[in-house]
Amino acid sequence: MLRIAIQAKGRLYEDTMELLTEAGIKLSSAKRTLLIPARNFPVEILFLRDDDIPDSVASGVADIGIVGRNEFMEKGKDAQILKNLGFSKCRLSLAIPKDIEYSDINWFEGKKIATSYPGILKNYLQKNNINADIHVITGSVEIAPGIGLADAIFDIVSSGSTLVSNRLKEVEIVVESEAVLIGNNNLSDEKKEILEELIFRIDAVQAADDKKYILMNVPNKNLEEVLSVLPGIKSPTIMPLAQEGWSSVHTVLNEKCFWEIINKLKQAGAEGILVLNIEKMVL
Repeated sequence: MLRIAIQAKGRLYEDTMELLTEAGIKLSSAKRTLLIPARNFPVEILFLRDDDIPDSVASGVADIGIVGRNEFMEKGKDAQILKNLGFSKCRLSLAIPKDIEYSDINWFEGKKIATSYPGILKNYLQKNNINADIHVITGSVEIAPGIGLADAIFDIVSSGSTLVSNRLKEVEIVVESEAVLIGNNNLSDEKKEILEELIFRIDAVQAADDKKYILMNVPNKNLEEVLSVLPGIKSPTIMPLAQEGWSSVHTVLNEKCFWEIINKLKQAGAEGILVLNIEKMVL
C-alpha cells in the first residue's frame, strides 16, 4: 500500500482530487476522514496541512505527497521531487506599495520585508547581496505595509488581485511554483512498483490535457492540402469512406491552436468536422 499525503482543503486539494479521479483512483468513503484507502488501487490518502506534507514524506509517515513547489522549497526536507503536475500554478514575489518608485533589487537594502516564506527569501537576498530585515508573518501578509509593519512583502501571487486591493505592486518574481509530486528517498521495491503505475496514469491524464480528437471527411483530391495544415501528434490516420473519392482523416490537435486550424481545414476542403474531448492519452 502506497500512502499519499495531500492538502486537506483549499484549491490544491480540489485540483489533486480531480487528478486522482481522472487517474481512475476511487476512494472507499464519501465522508472524508484523516486516512482513506482507495477501492481499486493500492493507495491510501492522508489529509494534512500543506506545510506538514514535506515533513511527512521525508520522515516516512507518507510515501509520497502532492504539494506546492514553494512549500517544498521552504521546508527544505530530505525528499525528492518526482514530477511537476502542471496545476495550482502561482509565484513567490516581492511587492512594494504601488506609489513608491522602484529601480532594482537594491531598493530592498535595509528594508523590512514581511513574509511567510523566510527560508526562500533569505536565500534569495543572500544570493543578491542584500541585507534586509525579514519579518515572519502567518497569514494576511499583504496588509503589513499598509499598517506600517513592513516596507514590502514576499508572498504568493496568483492573479495579482490581492496586491491591487492592498495598493501593492509586484516588482521581483523569485520562484515560479506549481503542484509537484514528492517522494520519500527510501521506498521499498513494492511501493516503487505502485508509484510507477501511478505516474503512468498521471502521465496519461496530463498528455490528454488541452488536446482535442478531430475527425473529418475530406475529398481525396484535397488530402494533400488538408494534411499540410495538420500539426498532429504523429501522422494523421486516413481511412477510405464508403463514398468513392472521399476519406476520413483523424488526428489530435492542441486546443490553443484549435480554432485557427479548424478554419484552415474548412478552407482546404474538409467537411463534417467532429471534435471530441480526450480523457486519457498514452504516448
